[in-house]
Amino acid sequence: MNGDPMAGDPVNGGPMAGDPVNGGPMDAGPVNGGLAGRTALVTGAARGIGAAVTRALAAQGARVVGVDLDLPGVDRLAGDLRRRGHDVHGRALDVRDTAAVEDLVGAVEDTLGPIDVLVNVAGILRTGAVLDLVDGAWQELLDVNLGGVVRCSRAVAGPMAARGRGAIVTVASNAAGVPRMRMAAYAASKAAAAHFTRCLGLELAGRGVRCNVVSPGSTDTPMLRMLGDSPGAVEAAVRGRPELFKTGIPLGRVAAPDDVAAAVLFLASDHARHITMQDLYVDGGAALHV
Repeated sequence: MNGDPMAGDPVNGGPMAGDPVNGGPMDAGPVNGGLAGRTALVTGAARGIGAAVTRALAAQGARVVGVDLDLPGVDRLAGDLRRRGHDVHGRALDVRDTAAVEDLVGAVEDTLGPIDVLVNVAGILRTGAVLDLVDGAWQELLDVNLGGVVRCSRAVAGPMAARGRGAIVTVASNAAGVPRMRMAAYAASKAAAAHFTRCLGLELAGRGVRCNVVSPGSTDTPMLRMLGDSPGAVEAAVRGRPELFKTGIPLGRVAAPDDVAAAVLFLASDHARHITMQDLYVDGGAALHV
């Protein structure tokens, strides 16, 4: 993503000469939103939106650490991007494990440098009517989709606040704001993750750390295909399902992972230097902005 060149701290820093975050003069500088040379941590990076975010950040010159339970998958992605000249590293991480999250963040900061950007993508989907979902399914969704966001954000937020700069972006879902049949647990976990991120943004705003949310609608990922065969799932998402009180997509297509990654990239960059606590829907208009 390119924009007006600006100088100053590339992500979001304290007062300094030419600092665009704090209103200083904007001299000529990088056109990539200040992400070149910065360190980003992306969870759920092995596939889908997480992989697209990793590629997008790397293309902007960021040093990216992609983490996932699927170590072979994230290693393949990192290896491919390194062969293309990008500085990308794959690591195994279970976002349900507090100690593992804290250890990984500490190791990254010690070996690769301060984490300037965190993108929370890791998530799972379980569907079913509320009356049929057992406690284990509810707990699993909350532990990954909400707990993972809390653990990772908390681990990076302290060092970010101490440095006076940083950007956290949580990938939630438009289901967080629109009731969905047979998706109550997933929707509730994403709504909680989104609101947690905004509350964190309020607490950290005075310390130079921005926290925002991107809420995709139906996106062409393995998660969408869990809802049925790929062509059928895509067609149903675009058309809508009146029997489930689900609107279609006004723009007439599901999102590509790169569509979501572009929104994340914007919010992580200096182009969004005066944006925090916001929730950007990337759903082709499906939520009708409710």
